Amino acid sequence: MINQERIKNLLLELVQIDSVSRKERNVAERIKKYCEEMGAEVEIDAAGEKVGGNSGNVIARFPGTIPGAETIMMSAHMDTVVPGEGVKPIVEGDIIRTDGTTVLGGDDKSGCSVIIETIRCLQEQNVPYAPIEAVFSICEEVGLLGAKHVDVSKLKAKYGLVFDSDDPGFLFTKGPSANHMEFKIIGLESHAGVAPEEGISAIRIAAEAIHNMKLGRIDEETTANIGVIRGGEATNIITNLVTLRGEARSHDDAKLERQTAHMIKCLEDAAAKHEVTVAGVTTKARVESHVTREYYAMDVPDSSRVVQLVYQAAARLGQKVEACASGGGCDANIFNKRGIECANFGTGMRAIHTVKEWLDVKDLYASAEMTLEILKLNGELAQKQQGANA
Repeated sequence: MINQERIKNLLLELVQIDSVSRKERNVAERIKKYCEEMGAEVEIDAAGEKVGGNSGNVIARFPGTIPGAETIMMSAHMDTVVPGEGVKPIVEGDIIRTDGTTVLGGDDKSGCSVIIETIRCLQEQNVPYAPIEAVFSICEEVGLLGAKHVDVSKLKAKYGLVFDSDDPGFLFTKGPSANHMEFKIIGLESHAGVAPEEGISAIRIAAEAIHNMKLGRIDEETTANIGVIRGGEATNIITNLVTLRGEARSHDDAKLERQTAHMIKCLEDAAAKHEVTVAGVTTKARVESHVTREYYAMDVPDSSRVVQLVYQAAARLGQKVEACASGGGCDANIFNKRGIECANFGTGMRAIHTVKEWLDVKDLYASAEMTLEILKLNGELAQKQQGANA
């Protein structure tokens, strides 16, 4: 059994430590302290220097009590989205919510709390357990940057769990690939009242292009969005530059590339319709497109070790966990691509990325109990394997 009061208090403590992306140092130091007190060898890596943050990832290595057993990874991210500073959690019975001025930060400090509490319980209850590498990452919310900069050559684990979703009744084993897109639409400035015909409005081109784009839910596997538009200095100037930032996601890479190409073509087609000649000089509108792969799809089979561990642990507790697909990306996408097979398990966070974020502690307790059972079972299987090989 987990200590419900302790994990609840830990969550409340962590959410009140500011840690928006690239400013995770204070919560990193607190987590490092707790892990060291539990006997882990802990380092804060150099990822922060690479991404312009004030802290790296916290990597805590717990030796376990089963010599020679394979290492399992447990991971959660420490950063929060904005507004995430000065969090004042409100406790109403089993519900912890924000005061309406900030996010709560249960995404993903609930995951951090589950990892710390379950390892504490293993140790206090003298449960045999395999070595654990706990990875508390930075900058997940701004492009999974912490996970991308973990030196996986220093990790022994080849399987594990990421704790970064909502309902503990679901295990996310499939996730999409994602492309990040940045566009510059370049027109020609002119005076909007005196000589509008001498300008090319980048705003108009952007509007025409976006109007022609298929956005939102494309099909059951694919989504797309233009999320940021910037441009213009004054109402009396024909705007010569607009920047757009968008994304496309799909569980099918071919569909992802088609959607990306479609969005680029819409912009290029719209730009091609606009040119102007002034004093004998012809200017044509143009588009600069920059596409980067944000992360790759994950597809963890039911037969994998980590999924089977979750299923079997749930059965022992008389519960059911359903494997399913997510439309979002998380550190699990990165770790799977980098050779650590892992799925994403829920911790109870709800209405994330909003000032209405809340969490039911009963879900938090259920997640921690399930995780404790997973680690117990993992240890038992390791001991059986060692016995069979003796």
